Amino acid sequence: MAGHCQIHDNAPQREHRAFIALGSNLDDRIAMIEKACKEMEARGDIRIVRTSSLWETKAMYVLDQGNFINGACEIETSLSPIGLLDRLQSIENQLGRVKLIDKGPRNIDLDILLYDGVTFSNERLQIPHRLMLEREFVLRPLCELIPNEGLPPPHPQVPLLDHLNQLPRSEDPLSSLTPLSRTLPPITAHHTYRKTHVMSILNLTPDSFSDGGIHSTSNLLALKKTIQSHIKAGATILDVGGQSTRPGAVQVTSAEEISRILPAIKLIRSLPEAENIAISVDTYRADVAEAAIKAGADIVNDVSAGNLDPEMLATVARLGCTVCLMHMRGTPATMNELTSYPDGVVETVGRELLDRVQAAEKAGIRRWRIILDPGIGFAKKQEQNLELLRRLSHLRSFPGLHGIPWLIGASRKAFVGKITGVKEARERTWGTAAAISAAIQGGADIVRVHDVEEMGKVAKMADAVWRV
Repeated sequence: MAGHCQIHDNAPQREHRAFIALGSNLDDRIAMIEKACKEMEARGDIRIVRTSSLWETKAMYVLDQGNFINGACEIETSLSPIGLLDRLQSIENQLGRVKLIDKGPRNIDLDILLYDGVTFSNERLQIPHRLMLEREFVLRPLCELIPNEGLPPPHPQVPLLDHLNQLPRSEDPLSSLTPLSRTLPPITAHHTYRKTHVMSILNLTPDSFSDGGIHSTSNLLALKKTIQSHIKAGATILDVGGQSTRPGAVQVTSAEEISRILPAIKLIRSLPEAENIAISVDTYRADVAEAAIKAGADIVNDVSAGNLDPEMLATVARLGCTVCLMHMRGTPATMNELTSYPDGVVETVGRELLDRVQAAEKAGIRRWRIILDPGIGFAKKQEQNLELLRRLSHLRSFPGLHGIPWLIGASRKAFVGKITGVKEARERTWGTAAAISAAIQGGADIVRVHDVEEMGKVAKMADAVWRV
């Protein structure tokens, strides 16, 4: 055995902590990495504790190849370093990796970066990975997981984040990728030139605060025309809801909620013009989310971030879909009494959403499958709503939340009506337009709206101004 070694491969079986680099630049790159993660956990001797975001990068060394996506995961394993290496190489082979040239194109790449805080070296494996400190695409995802940890002795005890900050800045900054559907391009939350997604609200309820009773599956022809008009106006995501979350709304059964939304989801999936449209289901119930995803929805949009149904996060993890975690306190019936933020609304919302992200990760949801929503109008007073819009850029860079995209839902909210003096919710278009523009300036990736045609135009104009 060559080089420095502080661990023997025949060490007693116990739980070891390791970090694995994930990479792909062929085929469906995100799907390939997700398959590899499933295979890692399939035999029970590897457990993925957390994942980073997935970051898109141009190729290094061999430049004549497609862009890579790269991430990292923290694992617990009973395998030795060589046993872990054998397992990862077996997964690569199982997924069809063919290595034609060193550092060339590959559909999956799994490398051991760190293992138990030790140094290990033989003719097959070197830990820490020998090139990791020169690669932003390795350090950036790793720094999402352990920014303040360093390499094991005898390496200098310097935090990984310091190594990352010392690397030359890329001409084209790395961006995280968040998948929305199989056909819609993923969100690139750190590309300044990205297009803002317009999420159309389809409330299939009789009692939603501004559009209750307008949309209904009892008249599929009218609903079809509405859906087609929203897509034509620029909606890329359709958010289907069967339970109102306004204060005082009657809580229907899961069966009733499912009966409201499934015909709409099936209708959308039958429309040729909706082929490249993502479907989101607005629900806080795990059984409703599962029924919707199995019927063809792509995203679970949970106003409670998993707090109102203890099965929600585990269900989303099992389904493997993208989830939007919104900040709310209490329930729709009690939230307006829970508006105290003595540490500041941005700081507190960031901290409380970070708690939900960590709960989602613990349940098995991949970080690259998470979208966040600060919950405009939910357990927030007027000035707090305004501060969240005003300081959205600060929230985007909150420690532990960097790299995750944001959804903003300010459409027709009560604070908009109060400021503009418009009592009727359906007439709050101008105030909503200003809020949407502010959200895009602050870095929102998705805006959730009722007035799709009007807000689609606002988003296009705001993109032209701010997305440069």
